[in-house]
Amino acid sequence: MIQGDLRKMAASADQDGKVHYELKIGDSLIPLSSALGQKVSLKFSGAIHCIHCGRASKKSFSQGFCFPCFKKLAACDTCIMSPEKCHFHLGTCREPEWAEQYCMQSHYVYLANTTALKVGITRGDQLPTRWLDQGATQARAMFLVESRRMSGLVETLFKNEVADKTNWRNMLKGSDLTFDLAAEQERLINQLWEGLDALQNEFGLQSIQELDHTNQTHEFTYPILEHPTKVTSINAEKTPLVEGTLLGIKGQYWLLDTGVINLRKYTGYEAEFTL
Repeated sequence: MIQGDLRKMAASADQDGKVHYELKIGDSLIPLSSALGQKVSLKFSGAIHCIHCGRASKKSFSQGFCFPCFKKLAACDTCIMSPEKCHFHLGTCREPEWAEQYCMQSHYVYLANTTALKVGITRGDQLPTRWLDQGATQARAMFLVESRRMSGLVETLFKNEVADKTNWRNMLKGSDLTFDLAAEQERLINQLWEGLDALQNEFGLQSIQELDHTNQTHEFTYPILEHPTKVTSINAEKTPLVEGTLLGIKGQYWLLDTGVINLRKYTGYEAEFTL
């Protein structure tokens, strides 16, 4: 029995693409491999603490922040969800020093299979974590770009042809669908080359670097005993005692025989974990 504030699960993949998870609760990091097939419980106390300043909060904003931090931090600005709206170059960023570290650095634009083809972006140091958090079974980086804003501008081009959101219910149900991501990359670039050329003409040739066919397509398998045929979401605020047999983990979700719960949604919530 371990008590503390929840954080996003730590996920990693070995050389064979097998995904491993650890539960972050308080100061503890608990490997979850041995919990598969076992009865687990999370008992939520009702307390919420901001993951930035630590103050108690009645509600969580932007996955773990209190309202004052949500309003003032650059990490909670609208451009985080829509990076093409980045306004750093206009001199209006909430935290320029933070942006220098997190936004004004190289990002990847990638293709992934999350039971459907999707396009996404992430910082250069966040692969493969970003793919695992989304429950991708296949993923491939297409471009290395100079900044978060540029990744958003490139992603916007691709959103006309490919979804940029994951259907989380379908992702949890699982699928045997596979893609030739290298071929999809070539197909999409052939369709969108005029828009890519326009961005390079405006921002410079080095602003967008295509990763060639020697770039690897990664494949992942998740610790799942049984996929749900019907996805029933558990709301920990309405059901503070979440318990059941752990049938699998995918993305940031626990798949229980009683329903599924997105642990990332409850970042900063105080809970008691029992195996």
